[in-house]
Amino acid sequence: MAYIDLNCDMGEGLDTDGAIMPFISSANIACGYHAGNKDTMQHTATLAVQHKVAIGAHPGFADKENFGRTEQHLTDNALYDLVTTQVYALQVICRSLHAPLVHVKPHGALYNMAAKDANMARIIAKAVHDVDKKLCLFGLSNSQLITAAKGAGLKTASEVFADRTYQDDGSLTPRSQANALIDSEEQAIQQVLQMVSRQKVTTVNGHTIPLIADTICIHGDGAHAVAFARAVHAALHDHHLIIRHP
Repeated sequence: MAYIDLNCDMGEGLDTDGAIMPFISSANIACGYHAGNKDTMQHTATLAVQHKVAIGAHPGFADKENFGRTEQHLTDNALYDLVTTQVYALQVICRSLHAPLVHVKPHGALYNMAAKDANMARIIAKAVHDVDKKLCLFGLSNSQLITAAKGAGLKTASEVFADRTYQDDGSLTPRSQANALIDSEEQAIQQVLQMVSRQKVTTVNGHTIPLIADTICIHGDGAHAVAFARAVHAALHDHHLIIRHP
């Protein structure tokens, strides 16, 4: 029997988290910098415990105005502190709930920059390792973040996206472009099944490129987040895939 992880970015101030939680196996919880605060972290982590969903930290740039989606260029020390501070904050909450913090997934611009920038990826991986070397680091499939995490001795989960389109180099289409998001439930399911069953994805230019799919992301702030979560969960189940944390 094959396994796949289904994750969602959560704790970002939306009211859909509770409705999505039954369909996923991993929750990436905003740590107060790009979205959320101590109360939302506590609430979302509690929901995850109730639904037996693995808890992960979702650190981003300190940029609530732009939801952490604007690039920032920090010193190495500032980047290290940015990540460790947020991961530690959620770790404290997890301990209060007697629940493990299992993984870390950078958010937004931090995630996309680290996917291409080897030095950023190395610093993020070191920060995660220094918090807890048992943590799993989620990163874009075939990215610098996965390479750096492996180099740091961390467990990794190569991530693919149900609701985003891909460029020929394996990067996600920038949100500034009109075709960045997948709004069709049918298209999302088709892409997920292609990535999981064939370890490939079709780009916006019609090319088929290889990738590794350990975990599938659905964005909690998407317009169709709940419907997508339900539909992707059902499609994976119908194809005899067990949904669980990697």
